[in-house]
Amino acid sequence: MDIVVKGHKTEVPERFRKHVGEKLEHIQKLDHKVISLDVELSKERNPRQAERSERVEITLHSRGPVIRAEASAPDPYSALDLASAKLDAQLRKVADRRRVHKGPRSPMSVAEATAKLSSAPDVATPEELAEPVSRTKIGCLEVEGDGPLVVREKTHAAVPMALDQAFYEMELVGHDFYLFQDTDTGQPSVVYRRHGYDYGVIHLKIEGQ
Repeated sequence: MDIVVKGHKTEVPERFRKHVGEKLEHIQKLDHKVISLDVELSKERNPRQAERSERVEITLHSRGPVIRAEASAPDPYSALDLASAKLDAQLRKVADRRRVHKGPRSPMSVAEATAKLSSAPDVATPEELAEPVSRTKIGCLEVEGDGPLVVREKTHAAVPMALDQAFYEMELVGHDFYLFQDTDTGQPSVVYRRHGYDYGVIHLKIEGQ
């Protein structure tokens, strides 16, 4: 298992790199399919955020879905402890799901539980329809609002998947949305978390197809 430790606009002490290797060594016992772990350390410079000044993000790559966990704390070691605990919980969730689906009784899929989404169109709120106050051009990006601005670009390999799998993988990476290609429609789609425990789905229909 490869462990890559990097800093985002901050230096990573060698002592911390060594501690990361020792702290995450047990991950292979929880997931035998793990290929690599990416650990990113970043620092919040705002003195008002002193209690959350150090942030650690762990991304696990395996032959299964990508799993991500992140946490913030006053020091990087505490942030690593919190992120590691979240990653362990995610891995146990994956293991439990595998055991349940291998049994004689499978639980209702998220797609079935959210079937009403396909028949009930989402209605935009007034806030979503409102025009932005200002727009700023930065390279090829047009940014709404005044900032502060943080631009990060990530590229991930895409595998077509069903709706319930997309919801499941969104939970594993800990995000409020997940971009995927729907196996039923072939369309680029996004699942996202709404208020409370509600979910939404957006399908992108390409003109001429």
